[in-house]
Amino acid sequence: MSNAPSTVPVGGTIHIANGKLVVPSNPVIPFIEGDGTGRDIWRASVRVFDAAVAKAYKGERKIVWHEVLAGEKAFKQTNNWLPDETVAAFQKYLVGIKGPLTTPIGGGIRSLNVALRQMLDLYVCLRPVRYFKGVPSPVKKPEDVDMVIFRENTEDIYAGIEWAAGSDAAKKVIAFLQQEFPKEAKKIRFPESSGVGIKPISKDGTERLVRAAIRYALKHKRKSLTIVHKGNIMKFTEGAFKDWGYGVATREFRADVVTERESWILGNKESDASLTTEANARLVEPGYDMLPPAQRDGLHKEIETALALWPSHGGGQWKKKLMVKDSIADITLQQVLTRAKDFDVIATMNLNGDYLSDALAAQVGGIGIAPGGNINYDSGHAIFEATHGTAPKYADKDQVNPGSVILSGIMMLEHMGWQEAADLILKGMDTAIGNKTVTYDFHRMMPGATLRKCSEFADDIIAGM
Repeated sequence: MSNAPSTVPVGGTIHIANGKLVVPSNPVIPFIEGDGTGRDIWRASVRVFDAAVAKAYKGERKIVWHEVLAGEKAFKQTNNWLPDETVAAFQKYLVGIKGPLTTPIGGGIRSLNVALRQMLDLYVCLRPVRYFKGVPSPVKKPEDVDMVIFRENTEDIYAGIEWAAGSDAAKKVIAFLQQEFPKEAKKIRFPESSGVGIKPISKDGTERLVRAAIRYALKHKRKSLTIVHKGNIMKFTEGAFKDWGYGVATREFRADVVTERESWILGNKESDASLTTEANARLVEPGYDMLPPAQRDGLHKEIETALALWPSHGGGQWKKKLMVKDSIADITLQQVLTRAKDFDVIATMNLNGDYLSDALAAQVGGIGIAPGGNINYDSGHAIFEATHGTAPKYADKDQVNPGSVILSGIMMLEHMGWQEAADLILKGMDTAIGNKTVTYDFHRMMPGATLRKCSEFADDIIAGM
């Protein structure tokens, strides 16, 4: 089933050519088994992956699994939580998968997951969230949830730039602010007892994330992209994220996208061809009469710029384009509950994406079946992973739901272009859950369900293919 960590696997190497992933018929895929329940989950998941590939390609394709070490298993064998050989394997073979990992206690690497993302510059955290019929849910219409979150993975507060309250470093930073930026420093209410963090958001980081999200949305024929931010408060970080996102959308994908405001302007003109620029502006901005002259001029220019798109977007053509819009983070967390169908692909920064992806997972069955992928679309590097913790009290009991790793494997196969195998696993999961043959987490909430072990649930998925 797997090579020992010390062996050199015999297989092909995935690589990038002309900006596209080239996958041989026998690719070497590094995997990290994971800590705690990771052992049970991986044993179940790998059988599902192998069965799907075998069935889809009649033996013409096969994954060569290559175990690499991280977490507790790595520490016990090598006295190192994240050996250099593990990072080197992911660098060489580009695509890999991992189970849940323990975060070391007492300093050192803050998070093994974050360390891998930063070392390989995996700037997209990809979190698709969809509902499987029959899965218990706390909301009335979980079937309305079908979203894909592109969460920026390397910036924002997850850059990890912070200093403890009272430390020499925190004192130096606060003293610098007091000296160089006294107006801003006054906003620190209790400087002597404040920890300090820095929140970097860059134009380059924003653009590559939004670019990847738009390409995904167009490839998969999605209807909209929502840029989620808190730009009403943090204008030069979160607000800039929004502005830079719109910029890359309208500059690089002009023929394929329409912004929400452009759709209003074009729609107004379609409803009344005689509409003047000023009249259109009044419909777009209800507070038009209270705007200062400079803002009115800016709005008029926006109207005229949108109407210049008429040959390619007017006459209803915009309705077939990818809609690009934005939403404030706090209202988004409400509206994914009350108006889930309004959201499709979402692009957001790290912290917002963290909250949003877990909140959405709760609507469709919990983080136990939430998949994730960390991807650099430029280099081709990608690590797909379980999004839940290690749950050590359930370890080696063949009890937990392997859904998160299995669904992450579906994402991995799709990333590789092996869609037929991915579709078989999805069909198998639909069948197993639809038949109410489920692990304990779902069993206790599904009347009439049959309780299955972790390994048995894998058997049911394979049978359902």
